[in-house]
Amino acid sequence: MADPQAVTPTKTDARRHHDPSVRGFASDNYAGAHPEVLAALSLANGGHQIAYGEDEYTEHLQRVMHSHFGPTAEAFPVFNGTGANVTALQALTDRWGAVICAESAHINVDEGGAPERMGGLKLLTVPTPDGKLTPELIDRQAFGWDDEHRAMPQVVAITQNTELGTVYTPDEIRAICEHSHERGMKVYLDGARIANAAASLNVPMRTFTNAVGVDVISFGGTKNGMLFGEAVVVLNPDAVSHMKHLRKLSMQLASKMRFVSVQLEALLTRDLWLRNARHANSMAQRLAQGVGGVDGVEILHPVQANAIFARLPHDVSARLQKRFRFYFWDEAAGDVRWMCSFDTTEEDVDAFVQALKEEMAK
Repeated sequence: MADPQAVTPTKTDARRHHDPSVRGFASDNYAGAHPEVLAALSLANGGHQIAYGEDEYTEHLQRVMHSHFGPTAEAFPVFNGTGANVTALQALTDRWGAVICAESAHINVDEGGAPERMGGLKLLTVPTPDGKLTPELIDRQAFGWDDEHRAMPQVVAITQNTELGTVYTPDEIRAICEHSHERGMKVYLDGARIANAAASLNVPMRTFTNAVGVDVISFGGTKNGMLFGEAVVVLNPDAVSHMKHLRKLSMQLASKMRFVSVQLEALLTRDLWLRNARHANSMAQRLAQGVGGVDGVEILHPVQANAIFARLPHDVSARLQKRFRFYFWDEAAGDVRWMCSFDTTEEDVDAFVQALKEEMAK
């Protein structure tokens, strides 16, 4: 006898549930995957490849990474940025270790406590005016190595570009690395938007990473055209311990890793990573120029990558959010963040600027 509560499955076709012409300024994570990345995924599909990273695509990715970061670089593809940060920081620290970072750092304010809860790490934060650490700011927390009552500072973590949209120069990162290494600490660079930083500086990524002493980086792809996935890239093999085991322990080992690796390959083999980043940065400059002349709008930080931080009346932002998606950064102060992506168009920017002017006029 048939179960009267059973649900009979129906045959349906996949269909689009959104309007692909709608784009906002909330996050570069909102953007879809670049067509070249989707094409690469299709190429990697079909047939069988060895699981857990022993596939042809992950092997080839290592050679691609060498071309960008030198012969000692080793890439460990992971699922996401949080996983990259937590896995890398665990590999750089002892059980009793601590990480010095800016108070505004993503690992401090946007990881849901994952470094502490999942990685068992103590974050030692420093307030910064522009999201950047300096040797002097690092020294506010770089002490107490022999004090068993205090977590031991072992890593300095920086973000390039920073969470406030500012970009470190190679010399600034070199000074941080030299200062940190002199004190026995390692340097980790959160590269969620590393491509945008390289595009802004107009230099190869190695210029502000391994060339100046950074030990480990994360390479961000999701914000720059990938469907999913990032990579931890070990630049200094002597700085880490048991990286592959920590990736598994941190639940970041993909069984079908070829589909992460081939996306990274699609970005890095030619210049897709740079084209996408340059375009996003260019759209941010256009947006900054467009809103900069509007009375009552204050741009808070230099626009050096693909983010604009601004202050304007709260009620204007609230109305504008009904027309374009974006986030408050500090709602009490009226601060907002506008992000541009690889698929942001000039028409998107111009329409937003016009909408802002209309709302300000009310």
